[in-house]
Amino acid sequence: MASIVENAAKLVREGKEVLIVTSGAVGVGRQRLSKQSVLRRSMSELLTQRELNIDQQDRALGIPTEKGKASYSSACAAAGQLGLMSLYETMFSQFDITISQILVTSFDFTSPERKQNIQYVISQLLALGIVPLLNENDPVSLNQGYQTFGNTFSDNDSLAALISIEMNAHLLVLLTDVQGVFDRPPKEPGAKLIDTFYGHESSESIASRFIVGEKSLQGRGGMGAKVDAALRASRGGVQAVVIAAGHEERIIDKILSGEKAGTIFLNYSPDNGDPVEVSSPTADALQPKASEAAAAEEENATDRIEALAAAVRRASRQLQGMSAAVRTKALHMVADALLASQDDLLAANAEDMIAAETSGLSGSLISRLKLTAEKLKGVVEGIRSLAETEDPIGKIVGRTEVANELLLEKVRCPIGVLLIIFESRPDCLPQIAALALRSGNGLLLKGGKEAERTNKLMHSVIVRAVVAATEGQVDGSVVSLVTTREEVSSILRLDKYIDLVIPRGSNELVSYIKSHTTIPVMGHADGVCHVYVDSAANCNMALRVLVDSKTNYPSACNSAESLLFHQDNVQSGVADKLLRALRAAGVVLFGGPRAMSLGLTDRVAEDLHCEYGDLRMTVEVVDGLQQAVDHINTFGSGHTECIVTEDSSSAEMFLRQVDSACVFHNASTRFADGFRFGLGAEVGISTGRIHARGPVGIEGLMTDKWMLRSGSSQGHTVASFSGSEKICSYTHKQLLK
Repeated sequence: MASIVENAAKLVREGKEVLIVTSGAVGVGRQRLSKQSVLRRSMSELLTQRELNIDQQDRALGIPTEKGKASYSSACAAAGQLGLMSLYETMFSQFDITISQILVTSFDFTSPERKQNIQYVISQLLALGIVPLLNENDPVSLNQGYQTFGNTFSDNDSLAALISIEMNAHLLVLLTDVQGVFDRPPKEPGAKLIDTFYGHESSESIASRFIVGEKSLQGRGGMGAKVDAALRASRGGVQAVVIAAGHEERIIDKILSGEKAGTIFLNYSPDNGDPVEVSSPTADALQPKASEAAAAEEENATDRIEALAAAVRRASRQLQGMSAAVRTKALHMVADALLASQDDLLAANAEDMIAAETSGLSGSLISRLKLTAEKLKGVVEGIRSLAETEDPIGKIVGRTEVANELLLEKVRCPIGVLLIIFESRPDCLPQIAALALRSGNGLLLKGGKEAERTNKLMHSVIVRAVVAATEGQVDGSVVSLVTTREEVSSILRLDKYIDLVIPRGSNELVSYIKSHTTIPVMGHADGVCHVYVDSAANCNMALRVLVDSKTNYPSACNSAESLLFHQDNVQSGVADKLLRALRAAGVVLFGGPRAMSLGLTDRVAEDLHCEYGDLRMTVEVVDGLQQAVDHINTFGSGHTECIVTEDSSSAEMFLRQVDSACVFHNASTRFADGFRFGLGAEVGISTGRIHARGPVGIEGLMTDKWMLRSGSSQGHTVASFSGSEKICSYTHKQLLK
């Protein structure tokens, strides 16, 4: 329940409307009545463990029974409703979210007036950011449900399907105690999870896909009822329905991020993507043989993405065979083509922006999604700057005379094939593509659906320019964009073709990728950047650096998220002046323990390690420089930190001891950028310690190879350097350092 509440709260904060159909009142009520029963019993009854005959009591009241045992008790439901809602209210209140309970019966949906009133009430609650919690009014219905489907419901699954249709929901998630719909009971050997159902499928086709096993002890329905409810919702207009395991960690996050989770029901045909209308199936139709259709479909998708990755590998070798002049020409042609397509690109991006705002995408992601003429101009300048850099391929970085006439060289070469998975920012696509072209790497891109139109057009512009510049000698697949619904998890398994994964996006995205692939991953999970204002700081300088670090581009990963003050700044008034400047710039401040105790802000920071990605910032006070360093090394993310001070010795100590990829003195954290560093562009910022760290430009996309050349007419053998055949000696003379 805690996970569900946390995910629901997150969605509400992102501007999405969330409605929960919940159960559990009977379970809570049973506990309450059981406790009350014990309290009312005498000591002798307790000692003899005498049990109340619930069956007899139920029969006396005319309550239906099943298999000799009492059916769900309406008394339990009545006693449990208050406790269940109190639990939900307590959990949601931790996120400052209000809930509202709505109890319904069959008659609320058979009466047009009552149904219309339910729709109106729910709409008003959602508009106010309140989360409605719906449940069957079990005390009235005796928890027996009503007729199956029609205009009514038989359990919470069919209630959820009914209400999702009435409210025109985009997504319905039905949680259960197994991973999804299996082709046979999941406990049976060889049981396989079914990935997808489509609304166009006939009842007979659906019936052949799986076998219904015994019903779980939990709830009133079973898997057959869940499938029936999912199909009803899908065919009633709900775009997607997912049946998944409620106990699985991050299950709702996975579903919403497009990861493979559970079984999805889609209301369109895979052939044309158009919604279809089919008559509703009955529960009796949901019976039993397994089909290989879903497995075959998944296998085809895997084959497609593997074939694409193999094509990228082949094209990357074609690119590596091109001269530096040809690759330079390709970069200039890409820059020219992007500029010539500016109007079309901005129009496509405007469509993406409208769709993102309509879908309730978070403010920080919308900010990153927006492509402007100024951004595009910066991208083009970066590509042209990159074209003028020294060609990295074949650069000799080491030369050693191993022995007489035996020369060893260490040269730079491309890594191979890069997989870049990115969210929102479409302007990173041409930057990454340019870096790949300059470094001779093949590129496989997987962008977020929020930038789908912009990414497709930008990719098309780049590929046409590359093919034209190389006169067709390099296949367009050298820069490939995955636009189908292939799962990220499938791509991450292609270690045969992909050499390096670079994720650019949220902490959740990066963490997921790191834990789901054997391919090396380079990047950073989050950007918790600090500005430390020392006691020897110039106040006006600190104001300029601080405001720029926070407000220049708040959603960027190099934007400052945490402000540390030397305690002397509080007494001198410097802290107050800087905080006033931040507030005037629209920044909302959250305080750590000392900042709160000193009255610097009235909002408490829930976590000192927090990347806001917007105009919010954490403030804390430290005793001095060493405590500031310790604080940053503890709560930072190893991205970018800054000290503002006029004490050079303090600055040097800070620069040496802070363990981050980028550490600055009297300079905005926003300088942590490949273009500003003179790298031409960047593929991302790495906080790792292996291979590349900080802004990753061309050098970070290269690796080394060793070339050994023998100048002897007889060649060289290892045997000639030792033993009875020794005729050579190692010199190991460094010719290039």
